[in-house]
Amino acid sequence: MTPRLMAGDDLDGEVLTGDLSGQDAGSARFLECRFEECDLTELRAPRARFAETTLYAVRGAGVDLAESQWLDCVVTGARLGAVQLFGAELRRVRFEGGKIDFLNLRGATLREVTFTDCVLTEPDFGGATLEQVTFEGCRLVAPDFNQARMKKVDLSGAQLSAPRGLASLSGATISRLQLFDLAPNLADQLGITVAD
Repeated sequence: MTPRLMAGDDLDGEVLTGDLSGQDAGSARFLECRFEECDLTELRAPRARFAETTLYAVRGAGVDLAESQWLDCVVTGARLGAVQLFGAELRRVRFEGGKIDFLNLRGATLREVTFTDCVLTEPDFGGATLEQVTFEGCRLVAPDFNQARMKKVDLSGAQLSAPRGLASLSGATISRLQLFDLAPNLADQLGITVAD
């Protein structure tokens, strides 16, 4: 039986499995819930609140989580695309493994968030606030950091490919090797001419 979510739901300790695609959970509250191997395609949950909740091996595209709030949550082995998290607030959230394409975190606030062994394709951190955020063993493909505000952000354990908005990396830590790799992009984005 396919579980049904409703806008404004108040769920406590529920285990959700199966097909949640296309459902509307706007402004719902999830406390100590577990999403297990769910299909979240086109799920709409803007302004939802997630606390002490786990998402395990969830999948899907077009997930709307705009302006949602996350506290003490874990996302493990997700395979997601076109995830809308703009304006969201994430605190003490762990992303472990998995692949997320086109993750929209524009204007979001991330505090004490860790990404471990994740592949993020074209993540958009434009205008976001990142504080105590770490990327360990991650691959970030074409990330956009334009106008992001950073404090104690550790990118030194990540592989960065074709990043944009390098001028906004003030407050971030990168490795010496990353600095060499990023130098041409940094010079280009800052309008620096490098003579041979």
